[in-house]
Amino acid sequence: MMTKLHCPLCAGPDTAPFHTDRRRHYLRCADCALVFVPPRYYLDRAAERAEYDLHENAVDDPGYRRFLSRLFDPLAARLRPGAEGLDFGCGPGPALAAMLREAGFAVNLYDLFYHPDAAALARDYDFICATEVVEHLHHPGRELERLWRCLRPGGVLGIMTKLVRDREAFAGWHYKNDPTHVCFFSRETWRWWARRRGASLVFEGADVILVTRPR
Repeated sequence: MMTKLHCPLCAGPDTAPFHTDRRRHYLRCADCALVFVPPRYYLDRAAERAEYDLHENAVDDPGYRRFLSRLFDPLAARLRPGAEGLDFGCGPGPALAAMLREAGFAVNLYDLFYHPDAAALARDYDFICATEVVEHLHHPGRELERLWRCLRPGGVLGIMTKLVRDREAFAGWHYKNDPTHVCFFSRETWRWWARRRGASLVFEGADVILVTRPR
């Protein structure tokens, strides 16, 4: 029997088994609907870094830029000229930051493994983007709150992550098989998160979430 665990997003105690496969157990929070794996499945830092080093996401890769445009296009349309932002979890090839800079925006970088510049998290911004990042967070509640505090009034938090639909779809979902993916958000989760902050929320397509801080 699994030990009862608190949710890593909302810290709620009401969590229950959601799915089990040959790799891991998955729990779901009754309060915020986050699906997550117990900490015993987390990779250590060296093993996690080794997984990320396998990624081949070059700054000038046209295919990768097309993928990132799903977030870039709706985010850039909401920004004033010269807006200042942060690419959180940018990885070794910060292509989104390059695209934003080419469009005239100022962008700082932060990544735990590739750009660990703590000073970048001590500033405030007009926008923060996190592409394929939140599913890796061991402490999503703490990390998302830190990013939210860095946003200026009216600022936009742009997220790209695949979303949980239901238990049946989750069972066959490739996204859960990545060992570095440890928490899985749904539309319900993001609605919960935005509502608690009085923020406006927009879903763009299947995997882009834009959350705007109140002015």
